[in-house]
Amino acid sequence: MELTGAQILMECLKLEGVTTIFGFPGGAVIDIYHELPNYPFKHVLVRHEQGAIHAADGYARATGQVGVCLVTSGPGATNTVTGIATAYMDSIPVVILTGQVPTPLIGNDAFQEVDIVGITRPCTKHNTLVKDIHKLAYTIKQAFYLARSGRPGPVLVDLPKDIMQAKAKFIYPDDISMRSYNPHCDPHPKQISRVAKLIQKAQRPVIYSGGGVISADAHEELVTLAHRRHIPVTSTLMGLGAFPGNDPLWLGMLGMHGTYAANMAVNNADLVLAIGARFDDRVTGKVSTFAPKATLVHIDIDPTSIQKNVSVHVPIVADCKSALTALNEALKGTAKDVDYPAIRKDWLDQISVWNEAQPLKYKPSSKTVKPQFVVEKIYELTKGEAIITTEVGQNQMWAAQFYKFHRPKSFLSSGGLGTMGYGFPAAIGAQMAFPDRLVIDIAGDGSIQMNIQELATAVCQKLPVKIIILNNGYLGMVRQWQELFYDRCYSETCMEAQPDFVKLAEAYGAVGFRITKPKDVEPVLKKAFAINNTVIVDVRVEREENVYPMVPAGASLADMLLV
Repeated sequence: MELTGAQILMECLKLEGVTTIFGFPGGAVIDIYHELPNYPFKHVLVRHEQGAIHAADGYARATGQVGVCLVTSGPGATNTVTGIATAYMDSIPVVILTGQVPTPLIGNDAFQEVDIVGITRPCTKHNTLVKDIHKLAYTIKQAFYLARSGRPGPVLVDLPKDIMQAKAKFIYPDDISMRSYNPHCDPHPKQISRVAKLIQKAQRPVIYSGGGVISADAHEELVTLAHRRHIPVTSTLMGLGAFPGNDPLWLGMLGMHGTYAANMAVNNADLVLAIGARFDDRVTGKVSTFAPKATLVHIDIDPTSIQKNVSVHVPIVADCKSALTALNEALKGTAKDVDYPAIRKDWLDQISVWNEAQPLKYKPSSKTVKPQFVVEKIYELTKGEAIITTEVGQNQMWAAQFYKFHRPKSFLSSGGLGTMGYGFPAAIGAQMAFPDRLVIDIAGDGSIQMNIQELATAVCQKLPVKIIILNNGYLGMVRQWQELFYDRCYSETCMEAQPDFVKLAEAYGAVGFRITKPKDVEPVLKKAFAINNTVIVDVRVEREENVYPMVPAGASLADMLLV
């Protein structure tokens, strides 16, 4: 029996275990949408295609599965580009299905035609235009394989309308074999042995964990290594949650807005184990001064990330879970020979001194609401069990600093690209995946307006997402830079003519609250979290509060601006 291309696509998605699709229909994908009601997928109709890709991204981060979005050709496809780049920078497995004009019209400037394959080539792990219906099933299988294997990433499949209407026998391949793509997952034994010896000898080791640990589901192995060898742990923004935020060995995030203890520890370490991280410029500060006293070990699934930004002494190309498993096994036989608590005592004592000297702090106020206080209260009320998404800017950094993440896949944020408008649709994706968990978007008044239209999506899907807006009436992070480095010239960062977020929530059928006094923070948050509906809490915070610590651009991690 022959199936249409649209039916073949649906069968492929079903076999790949897809349950949820985020999308927006249009002429080029109308045949696909015609088949959707015949299949057991939950389709989430967004109000803008950027919302679809961010929601698919959030779904993928929260579940560890491949997120799927479906959009039409032309502007539908181009509206996903920012979200695709977001997923690409953060190595998130997403499959983007875009409609395309019929193959005979490609290249003729047809209505709603755009070369989305060409446009997204720099920001996808792989992309392809399907020209032959007999290759459709293989292409979809390949897309999911590429998205989830090796270093994960977004894969785009462009689907011409005539291919979706054509017919062929449905044959789904058992597996995918690509001569040019063979991710190296297992570590080299000699390199593992070398690292084990370095750990035994190290007096001042630090583990620097990244998003790769979460992608590889290697958090348990990370905790085992740290606890058995008494090694303090710091992480990138993307790595938050891989190591418990309430653990005594936790240093906090490092980098531009990292903790004093984390930055000083890396600056004075004699061994840095970088696991699933890529030495981003926001982490390293001035590269020539990064970890100047340390032997650097770098474990990463992507060989192109090793030696890219920082020269390392011991490179290991491998899956983080496989590498950490092998490393823990290699250290088993040596554990009895080394008194780790004794040899680490001076180092951990020094870290305690740094923590006590410069903890994360802010100046409390009984008159104005401090944004850090709001994040602390969110943590207290949720006990670290919520899924937290963020927009980008000060709200993002305060969330990373003052919320303690206890487990992986509980912090969803745009790291590499820094995409304003990411947090709310990502929260929708996470809430679709986990309808019974509390999902909170910690937002700013500037970035929340980037995709505010998705309130309709959340309300229509009956999603109890909570949006906490830290409203300072500014594009806060840019304003902070203008204050510190541009003579307080607040050029175009004052957000005048703000909407009434409470009324806006009500207009969409959601619930709105406003907080203006510190004493109201806890009771209003409690009320908001208890409501089974989409909620906006507009928190009027201290207008010129800054994020500290801060490492100025181009400075060493040791040169921090402190409160």
